[in-house]
Amino acid sequence: MIGKIRQKLISQEVPAIQKPAVIICPICDRPIPDSQKDAHHLIPKSKGGKTTEYLHRICHKQIHALFTESELAQQYHHAQILREHPEMKKFIQWVKGKPNSFYEKTRKSTRLKVSS
Repeated sequence: MIGKIRQKLISQEVPAIQKPAVIICPICDRPIPDSQKDAHHLIPKSKGGKTTEYLHRICHKQIHALFTESELAQQYHHAQILREHPEMKKFIQWVKGKPNSFYEKTRKSTRLKVSS
């Protein structure tokens, strides 16, 4: 049994600062720095989605540059499925060589520009 004085001292101790857990991007498998962390709705909010997953900002932008919201809701609503798409495979191969904090503006797919 701990004495009252010892119990009071323990309760007044400043808790050790915990280092935040490293979040790994499920698209490119690289650690995501806080400055590049984006929440991606697996199924777009406009299609009733509620679940999110943290991605690198550049990976998130690339997904929305390649796919419509309908495609994301119907076919590409999981990171593993997105990773298997040929255009995403090329992107992932390219971005893996970049620093974790790398960001570059993403261009919309010409396929999406035509259908818009």
